[in-house]
Amino acid sequence: MAIGHPGDPALIGRTIRVSMRDAPDGAMTFDPAALEIAAGETVRIVLANDGAMPHEFVMATEAEIDGHREEMRGVADMPHDADFAARVGPDDQASLVWTFANAGSFAFACLIPGHYEAGMHGRLIVG
Repeated sequence: MAIGHPGDPALIGRTIRVSMRDAPDGAMTFDPAALEIAAGETVRIVLANDGAMPHEFVMATEAEIDGHREEMRGVADMPHDADFAARVGPDDQASLVWTFANAGSFAFACLIPGHYEAGMHGRLIVG
């Protein structure tokens, strides 16, 4: 993948916590909304669903995110069994270990129908 590859846990340099939230007004967010990672860095991303609904975290190029978002329209239960994505239930957490091998501007998003449109997407800068 352009964004890198699954990482070796023995090489983790740091852990980044990302909170997934949904508000009563319908807004949905990631906190932080942007991640900056050094090219070649291996990180553990801990995904904490602090909301009341299931959410997911998918990272890829913007074009890949847009394409997959189109595929998921109307398919709320599409499973994501991939090293670059995780679905997390309310009050639960998951983690990904990833080596960001290539510099560039990438994206992360929740692709459950309606969540991206409610604000659940962010920037991933590798440099």
